[in-house]
Amino acid sequence: MQQQLGAARRGSAAPQRGAAAARCQPPPLNSRRRVVTAPPLAAAAPATTTQTTAESLPPYAGEGDKKWHRLPVKHVIEAQQFGREALDVVFATACDMEKLVAAQRRAPLGSAGPPDGRLLAGRVMATLFYEPSTRTRLSFEAAMARLGGSVLSTESAGEYSSAAKGETLEDTIRTVEGYADAAVLRHFAEGSARRAASASSIPVINAGDGPGQHPTQALLDVYSILKELRGEAAMVRGGGGGGSSSASNGNGGSSGGGDKSLLAGAKIAMVGDLAHGRTARSLAYLLGSQYPGVEITFVAPPVVRMGEDIKQFLSRKGCAWQERDDLREVASAADVVYMTRIQKERFRSEEDYAQAKGKYILDKQILSAMRRDAVVLHPLPRVDEISAECDSDPRAAYFRQAQNGLFVRMALLKLAMGGE
Repeated sequence: MQQQLGAARRGSAAPQRGAAAARCQPPPLNSRRRVVTAPPLAAAAPATTTQTTAESLPPYAGEGDKKWHRLPVKHVIEAQQFGREALDVVFATACDMEKLVAAQRRAPLGSAGPPDGRLLAGRVMATLFYEPSTRTRLSFEAAMARLGGSVLSTESAGEYSSAAKGETLEDTIRTVEGYADAAVLRHFAEGSARRAASASSIPVINAGDGPGQHPTQALLDVYSILKELRGEAAMVRGGGGGGSSSASNGNGGSSGGGDKSLLAGAKIAMVGDLAHGRTARSLAYLLGSQYPGVEITFVAPPVVRMGEDIKQFLSRKGCAWQERDDLREVASAADVVYMTRIQKERFRSEEDYAQAKGKYILDKQILSAMRRDAVVLHPLPRVDEISAECDSDPRAAYFRQAQNGLFVRMALLKLAMGGE
């Protein structure tokens, strides 16, 4: 079913590089008040005497105004938390973090390095991963180290933590908050991050909750799209007002952070396992709600098509979307091709998996049909959906995208634990 495609396509003018955003100096650490900010849980685990139920969770405090950066306790639970003002703050801070990392790498070995590299000195981040991870876990731990903080890490938490003895997630979080200033959680159950946040007085950051959402991946994906298509000036806070920090966005407007038409006309193709892909779901939420005029095309095998909840959300927001089967045709018109792997571990039967496996593969032939200024993204890991022969093509941006995860997660940690 095809929905009406709206906004005009962006022009082909190359983006200009703008001035960098000024570094933000952190105010004193947020007060450790117990402020519950989690939204209601859609499908909580069965209630026990110590476990939170859906009915017991209060409304999410920041859901209405979307000003995540102004919340007293900055949980990161879902993509819908972030309005354009909050996104502008996060992305401008990520630009600062990118420059900080570059300065740290230039500093002589053994030197103290830039002072901003000690912004979170004395702070502790706990990582609780109940599912495997490479990029998310390492980038969060590297982000904390780059800001001078410390990390407490639990790998395979379901097997090697007290969860194996029957401890509830809520009790685990209540224990961890006595040791750390923020907790990064990856869990196999959808809604787990909401449950954890409801029990926590420290920021809980959702690093993926089963097939639900992966909001920090969505943030780094949007950051990567803006950077690849519009240039650094797109991330400069308040850059939409003209001046040296503004650049043409191909639609006659400036591309600073305040420009509501920043991605108007951009064509985004999401390909692969869209039913189980929490990264694609979160990205669709952000693009559809915060970037008017973006056009989204879903390309997926019938057994793993994008959920109706996402399609209905995009329609309510007036975001143009469509479903197509021909990857070559879609890729030839796209500005961004966002590939995802077929997630074998989430299928209920081998038969369903066989219907999806290997259906859509981006190879040199597909790449040759794409525009010269288009980009290929992938949240990684990949299996066989992008041929390795594509890696050397400058349009293959997925490893640059993975590095952007460090900068965005540094920004989130700085804002969550140190303030704006």
